[in-house]
Amino acid sequence: MDINSLKMAAQKRFAGVCRVCPVCNGVVCAGEVPGMGGLGTGAAFRHNVQALAECRLNLRTVHDVKKTDLSCRLFGIDLVMPVISAAIGGIALNMNGAMTEEDYTQAVVSGCRQAGSIAMTGDGPNPLVFDAGMAAIGREAGWGIPIIKPRETEKIVELAKQAAAAGCPAFGIDIDAAALVNMINAGQPVGPKTIQELEYIKNHTTIPFIVKGIMTPDDAESCWQAGVDAIVVSNHGGRALDHTPGTAEVLPYIAEAVKGKMTVLVDGGIRSGADVLKMLALGADAVLLGRPLAIAAVGGGREGVEVVLNKYKAELSAAMTLTGTAQVSDVPVEILW
Repeated sequence: MDINSLKMAAQKRFAGVCRVCPVCNGVVCAGEVPGMGGLGTGAAFRHNVQALAECRLNLRTVHDVKKTDLSCRLFGIDLVMPVISAAIGGIALNMNGAMTEEDYTQAVVSGCRQAGSIAMTGDGPNPLVFDAGMAAIGREAGWGIPIIKPRETEKIVELAKQAAAAGCPAFGIDIDAAALVNMINAGQPVGPKTIQELEYIKNHTTIPFIVKGIMTPDDAESCWQAGVDAIVVSNHGGRALDHTPGTAEVLPYIAEAVKGKMTVLVDGGIRSGADVLKMLALGADAVLLGRPLAIAAVGGGREGVEVVLNKYKAELSAAMTLTGTAQVSDVPVEILW
């Protein structure tokens, strides 16, 4: 299986809900929510891609970096590179039933493990979404990170305890889903969280706690004050609030505020190993991939996910060599032009 055949298969199975464009930039699919596009004008999705495109790398080849080290450790587990799968759920609604929820989640969870990475799994108004994630994680002996909607606090604690019992290394909430209409319409209220509510969740759970959907330094500081273990700089793939900046634009300010105090992850518009390196230079400890791995799973199942992750690994290593970067744990901002 190669990238081109994988994309052709995905395009056919998506049946129009995702065109698998040569450049996945949110232009063609603007406003297609439900679907794979960005909310409203699609500006937030486009800003993610544009912000990374505007970051340029300095090509350096007179140095002593003969070998690159891509390995990293997150939440007590060793990964071959600082790249993990973002949580995506609601396959029937957003992907036009290109796969079943169970098959999609299993493909991503198993494919990530085979490639030496780890997947986050999703949540939604239908309990099937969370349950499919937990089932897939269970088949991989706890190798996965469930991400829970910003539900009522006690419900989050209940689901986080399920994750801990399954052997998951961490759990999280995607706080950027605080105004998700389909959750509210299903009688499952979601909303923002106070520092005290985040602190309560942290104090009543036993595994590392991730808050995804942070776009400002003050929100990052609030998470740190609450004892949160990690944040994900994210605008929900441009699907939560229109007209937000790209994640690469805000990441340096957030990293300046909390880097070293907590783990800083980021997603949004990452389309190559070179993009991964840019995000590390801007202050991230690791990145999340969403749409690229969704296309991989739909086009090639577990094997497709593994193929795409291996592609990113090769690209990241090459970009490190060509910028004189030896380790992903020490990526200087000076590699950016």
